[in-house]
Amino acid sequence: MNINKSVGLLGFSFILMANSNAGNISKISVTTQSIVNKADKTYNIAEHGAIGDSKTLNTKSIQNLIDKCSENGGGTIVIPQGVFLSGSLFLKPGVNIELKAGAVLKGSTDINDYVKLNTRIEGHFEPWRAALLNGDKVDHLRISGPGTLDGSGEPFYKEFYGRREKDKKTTNLSVERPRLTFIQNSKDVKITGVKFLNSGFWNLHIYRCQNASVENCSFIAPSGPTPNRGPSSDGIDVDSSQDITIKGCYFSVGDDCIALKGSKGPFAMQDMDSPAVERVHISDCVYAAGGGIVTFGSEATIVRDVEVKNCTTMGPTVLRLKLRPDTPQQYENISISNITMENGGVIFKVSPWTQYFDLKGQEPPKALVRNISITKVRGSGNSFGQVIGHERATIENIVVKDVEVKLKSNEFEVGNVTGLEFKKVKVNGAKTASPQANSKQLK
Repeated sequence: MNINKSVGLLGFSFILMANSNAGNISKISVTTQSIVNKADKTYNIAEHGAIGDSKTLNTKSIQNLIDKCSENGGGTIVIPQGVFLSGSLFLKPGVNIELKAGAVLKGSTDINDYVKLNTRIEGHFEPWRAALLNGDKVDHLRISGPGTLDGSGEPFYKEFYGRREKDKKTTNLSVERPRLTFIQNSKDVKITGVKFLNSGFWNLHIYRCQNASVENCSFIAPSGPTPNRGPSSDGIDVDSSQDITIKGCYFSVGDDCIALKGSKGPFAMQDMDSPAVERVHISDCVYAAGGGIVTFGSEATIVRDVEVKNCTTMGPTVLRLKLRPDTPQQYENISISNITMENGGVIFKVSPWTQYFDLKGQEPPKALVRNISITKVRGSGNSFGQVIGHERATIENIVVKDVEVKLKSNEFEVGNVTGLEFKKVKVNGAKTASPQANSKQLK
């Protein structure tokens, strides 16, 4: 009896015919077989019905191609040169996105082109518009440039400011505005070389993800004074995620550059949908405009083990901590080093955050801020800023070391802080001692 065996190895098919009695191979047939890894397949949207004229709505054709790519085992959706208008798109596992040079995936200005669904927004879930690009449980996702994701934000900005002018109680969520990209519940995500432009709301929202990296991307939105500023145009929002790397990025936005987020309110620590933000590594970034190099809050509970190094700021605050008196918070183990200030703003902005304050009938919760290290800061800015908390906040163990800066003001507002220590700090050429609690100026 002959037994035929087929063994696939390195692109070749070996057909072995063995004699069961003799135990010897009587014939070997070797044939070359073309094996294509489905994950390497590419699907050019222009070759499947999408029209890059900036006018044609391509949502259906692009979504159909994403679905087809997924059904065929995965691959890469290629967006070629051109301006491709679209509403909400939903990625599938195994489907990547590549934006070629000159490629623009441009968000529609019609809010109804963005699906309304129950989604994560500002520390909770509610019916809200989906982003332009959405991914859920898309492990190993790759989104690459050098093309552009354009949120077409201007009409959304105008609508928001117009509503707020009529009603001062207008909140961020009073006017529906789409995010540019929302990725959730995913591991091993890499976003590289993409230009995020004029998002209607947050640019890149990463929720409950692990081992995600954002490298060599730019985040741009109007940053002038109101109304010439993109409201809530955060660059990157790291929400309830762990092991996140942000490297080599450029920020010029109308709100926080990088915000670390979680939940909010007096019951926030019990929110199982909002695990701690942990192990965030930020390096080699440039901050031209925005709220801060890194901001903790406004909705956040536990944030720890955050490292920032080798960055340049042209205005955004070096460290911004928003302390909500209605939310239990713990911010700890923060290391910031090798920072250049080019006509920058302030070094610290640690202060209470009372916007949309709501204790829900509960006693004010406690907050803890501790173990902060800021070292090797050079350049020029406005002042040291402020480190103050609310009545139930404990702030301790802050070391500022090897700092030499020129500041327009010697103001430094320090509240009830213990263990604030200056080591080798020079301001305007003069050695500066550690400030005392409840002081207003450096000496």
